[in-house]
Amino acid sequence: MKFQVPHIKLNLCFLVTLFACTSVLAQPFTLGEGPWYFDTYSPSSRIKVSVVARGIQNPWGMAFLPNGNILVAQKVGGIRIIRDGELDARIVSGTPEVQVASGGGLMDLALHPDFANNRLVYFTYVKNAQPPAGANYYATTAMGRGRLNESETALENVEDVFVADAWDTTAGGHGSRLRFSADGTVFMSSPFRRNFEKPQDTMSDISKLLRLNDDGSIPADNPFVGKEGYLPQIWSIGHRAMEGIAFHPVTGELWASEHGPQGGDEVNIIQAGQNYGWPLVSYGRDYDGSRVSQQPWMSDMIQPEIFWVPSIATSGLMFYTGDKFPQWENDLFVGSLMTARMPGTGHIERINFNENGEQRREWLLSELKQRVRDVQQGPDGLIYVLTEEADGALLVIEPAD
Repeated sequence: MKFQVPHIKLNLCFLVTLFACTSVLAQPFTLGEGPWYFDTYSPSSRIKVSVVARGIQNPWGMAFLPNGNILVAQKVGGIRIIRDGELDARIVSGTPEVQVASGGGLMDLALHPDFANNRLVYFTYVKNAQPPAGANYYATTAMGRGRLNESETALENVEDVFVADAWDTTAGGHGSRLRFSADGTVFMSSPFRRNFEKPQDTMSDISKLLRLNDDGSIPADNPFVGKEGYLPQIWSIGHRAMEGIAFHPVTGELWASEHGPQGGDEVNIIQAGQNYGWPLVSYGRDYDGSRVSQQPWMSDMIQPEIFWVPSIATSGLMFYTGDKFPQWENDLFVGSLMTARMPGTGHIERINFNENGEQRREWLLSELKQRVRDVQQGPDGLIYVLTEEADGALLVIEPAD
């Protein structure tokens, strides 16, 4: 017995130390004032990173207005506007109440292709409802829209254009992206809900990519229109959580990032009517360390173009097509919230391709230790980055010279 007391003390000391270290790791990494200068892999591409605006609460998505102002969605609800380079203290009114859980809340923003005439702003959000008996939570993902008034202070005539058939009593899941295509239809990702059956259920919108008309109706040329046992809005199935969508500037193909658990993050080239496997095939492990699937491929399911093990917690993505960084033409930029579940490891991955496929990857902005939620090319050809923190910021990347 006399040896048990020091043994217990040792364990207690270890636990106290572990708790202290864990608490330190859990603290957010404060973003400095900037600007910051970094050398990059590409020749003649030293970059300057500056803060455009800060004090945005957990920013999620952004949209560039024709006059140069920028709309930013806060996950907790409410749209902020960066007006003439300054964050307006007022919240753009009119967005609905949102359910905030895990990566979901008020999420992406997109302008209607004819915004100059109709001033319509589209957004995705977690829509709450009265839970059924015995449940504490009941929500789905919806696409809403409203008309931005001339003073850019409110969305008016706000309505749900489409409410996904993705109701679930399990809180969590991840975000939803929006992208308008050249034909005027809109792609909307409907996220994962910690539900391992619905992603392969073709009568559920959970873990699907949807394609809609701008009024929420179903395009007649969707792959499952008129097919028994399939929801007609579905474009592709078997996705865990799409957090980035972009069209390839040369091929026109739709590319999407997919947020995995502790590994198996993906970038996929999306084909109409195809199955991308989740959760039947995956290169990842779940949060308890177990493999999601024993076999990472099946012959009738599409393999990822790019994948990560361990996870980088993929978020927004874009292809660069501007004139400020000609050496990065057509490179893919993928946001990362954290790497291998370790705080302070968020960054951007620049992925370069040649005629045979992926050639190299480079980490950008890792020194800032921020969670990168979105990355987009602005109308000015510069690269804009949202950091998803309680004191979130909009950053801009430009050539250092």
